[in-house]
Amino acid sequence: MKINQINNVYALLLLAMLVSSSSALAQDGKMYDMKSPDESNAIPLNTGGVEGQTAKESWFKQWGDPMARNISKATLTPFLADPKKANGATVIVAPGGGFMWLSMGNEGWEVAQALADRGINAFVLKYRLQPTIDGLDAFESQMNQRFADAAKMSSSDEPAEAPKRPRWNLDNQIADVEAAYKMITERAEEWGVDTNRIGMIGFSAGAGLTMATTLQSKKVKLAFIGPIYGGMQAVEVPKDAPPMFAAIASDDFLFSGDFGVIKSWYDAKIPVELHLYQNGGHGFGLGNPDRTSNKWFDSFIYWLEVNGFLVSK
Repeated sequence: MKINQINNVYALLLLAMLVSSSSALAQDGKMYDMKSPDESNAIPLNTGGVEGQTAKESWFKQWGDPMARNISKATLTPFLADPKKANGATVIVAPGGGFMWLSMGNEGWEVAQALADRGINAFVLKYRLQPTIDGLDAFESQMNQRFADAAKMSSSDEPAEAPKRPRWNLDNQIADVEAAYKMITERAEEWGVDTNRIGMIGFSAGAGLTMATTLQSKKVKLAFIGPIYGGMQAVEVPKDAPPMFAAIASDDFLFSGDFGVIKSWYDAKIPVELHLYQNGGHGFGLGNPDRTSNKWFDSFIYWLEVNGFLVSK
């Protein structure tokens, strides 16, 4: 899969997110300013900045979850398993947010802590993002405009006349993953990491980053991947691609009955497991009340266990 194809896939992912989120935003998704949280455990990756980034990193809460935007300095936050139950397996966690913000709590810290509680070392990657306008009110207005543009695109019978899809280059984000992977392998003994069992799990845009890293990077050799409610389009699978666990809800706006990425892995004869849940919507993280998708994390842990990733080889 070429970079332009990946750009198109995740541009569509963002547009779908914007269309879906617009109604939720009006109902209960009001953005509230918040102070930057204590990130004393976050380790700078020193991968550089973001071209054209003039606004400072800022945080807000939406649906009660902490979100970060205008990230121009990538960091890695370790959630190490208790040595008494640590098994050496390690996961890089990539939150989502359309490459414009990161859902740090719901799809980052909470997931990492859940992994550490199961004896798995976890590292939350706060990767660089696309610049957004300074000021939360201005940001909400910017998002509302994108919602409107996306809605026009989704309802247009003539795509050529619809607003242009936003495009981006994922070089920065992939470089952040590569730096995180390098740091983890270099400090493997200190952190109790088995370098043969380092995987990556990502949510929404984070799932896109997980997939893009798998397909493009020559510096990252993942043992397994877990794209959660990511794009489902077919891809060209490298011969050395890792086993994949995928989960998505059938009422997710990203799902349209397309199993392309699953078939791509299947055709490449690489182990793949898909959990298509009846409900859960998008952005469910570890789960929401009364949704069938709430058991995905237990299934993921069992999948790791059955495939031998939780036992030293």
